[in-house]
Amino acid sequence: MRSSTTRRAVLAGGAALALGAGLPRPARADNGVSDTTIRIGQSAVFSGPAKDFGVDYRAGIKLYFDRVNKASGVNGRKIELVTYDDAYDPAKTAVNTARLIDEDKVFALTGYVATGNLAAAMPLAEKAGVPMFAPLVGTTSFRTKVNRYLFHVRAGYDLELRKIISHLSTIGIQSIAVVYQDSAFGKSNLATCEELAADYKVKVVKTFPLAITAEDAKPVVTGLAEAKPGAVLMIMAGRMVEVFMRDYRASGAGAPLYTLSVGITDAAGSAKRLEGKLAGLVTASIVPPPQALRVPIVADYQHDRAEFGEKIDSYTALEGYIVARVMVEGLRRAGKALTRDSFIAGLESIGSTRFGDFPIDYSAKNHNGSTFVDLEMYTRDGQLRR
Repeated sequence: MRSSTTRRAVLAGGAALALGAGLPRPARADNGVSDTTIRIGQSAVFSGPAKDFGVDYRAGIKLYFDRVNKASGVNGRKIELVTYDDAYDPAKTAVNTARLIDEDKVFALTGYVATGNLAAAMPLAEKAGVPMFAPLVGTTSFRTKVNRYLFHVRAGYDLELRKIISHLSTIGIQSIAVVYQDSAFGKSNLATCEELAADYKVKVVKTFPLAITAEDAKPVVTGLAEAKPGAVLMIMAGRMVEVFMRDYRASGAGAPLYTLSVGITDAAGSAKRLEGKLAGLVTASIVPPPQALRVPIVADYQHDRAEFGEKIDSYTALEGYIVARVMVEGLRRAGKALTRDSFIAGLESIGSTRFGDFPIDYSAKNHNGSTFVDLEMYTRDGQLRR
């Protein structure tokens, strides 16, 4: 799948001239920048059981880009978003990323989804010197060292897991079982979870892998009945959470359920499909509630949804909107003579600040963005309550 505006192959003035060593190069069409456009690339999941992540993330990103483009763009350039579907398959992500860099000549990449997919794309981005901005990934291994070309916005999964486990410890739950996605995302964050649980003296009594495409979680539910944990923590994303919850609730088991922020994307749909059994699920949230109009960035998001007719409204869409707003600030700070180096410097110059009361912190030594994490509980109809 692909979407973009009409291509322009106009070279920015002077780009074809040879430059002396050490002198800054002007913006050129072959790095995604022309006199009138900035081309940004995205490979994400737009089909299959996890498509809500990619569809909603892109909707939020595009919504803010539309706002900026209506107001004459960034330093006179409109933003063009080129997207391809990778269907959650890292091999397709690698192919799409090569295409975006080599054929579409994008200036930067944004809006990638999932740990394995980011792992497949990053070597290509680093080799080409193309910035990767705000993947929908919180895995700790991408955050322990600063990568010049990788910037995060969302808080890491380690912060989400710490919030959940410290809460469980505080309320007296001393044992948990973990049901994790059988993928790079699930396995790496299981390891983080086990380390944090040890820190808080919460015992992990059993761990259970579940396939991304699983349609039946009954064997896992049986294992949980034998393990008798004080709570169950899900390190999974998308519809497989519903599969597990359906079978777990049907068994009559009563241990409380917890999930990461990527566990539920289509909350209203999940609530309907689970026939009210979503109630009581506690989730980590890394952005404010999309209905919390008291938060300035949420009010801006809802205003723009109304103006541009965007029907998608979710935590993931709001996250995309925030991501695009932070990215645009980096582009603005990069100046008229836009280069990848000046964009990176522009982002690092943001420092510790707030975007509509949403906290972001960047520097040359910190590309991790936000540390905002809260816990909320789902109601029967898919609403969230603190």
